[in-house]
Order: sequence, then C-alpha cells, then structure tokens
Amino acid sequence: MLALESPDTVVVLDDALARRVAQTLGIRLTGTLGLLLAAKRAGLIPAVQAILDTLQDLRFRLAPHTRAAVLRLAGEAP
Repeated sequence: MLALESPDTVVVLDDALARRVAQTLGIRLTGTLGLLLAAKRAGLIPAVQAILDTLQDLRFRLAPHTRAAVLRLAGEAP
C-alpha cells in the first residue's frame, strides 16, 4: 500500500470500513468534507456550500446535521 510507504501521506476516504482499516494501520486520513474545509482555509476555494450542493446533486450522501456543521466550520452558516 502506497500510503504505508510514505509516512507524510494523507488519504481521502469516506467509506467507514476503509477509514477503520486506515486507522488500524496508522494511516493519516481525511474525508471529502475535511478536504473541502482545508481547501477553504487555504484560500483555494471561496466557499464550500456550492460544492456541497453539487456533491448532493451527484448523490453524495450527507446528513442535514453534518451539512450544517460543515457550513458552520466553514463560516458559511446563516
């Protein structure tokens, strides 16, 4: 596994089983939402809300309370 060969690697995983395996192996990880928040903090994207809308249109499953929390963390909550 490439992630095990490079200790500074961070993998992007949303699947619960894959995340558990990565954690067991000591692999640093983030999910799609964490990646979006990091991109906004770094100034790479202006907002996450439009991207969340697009992801949900593409059937990315996101609970309403999770969406609200991500928007709050991004400073985009009403």
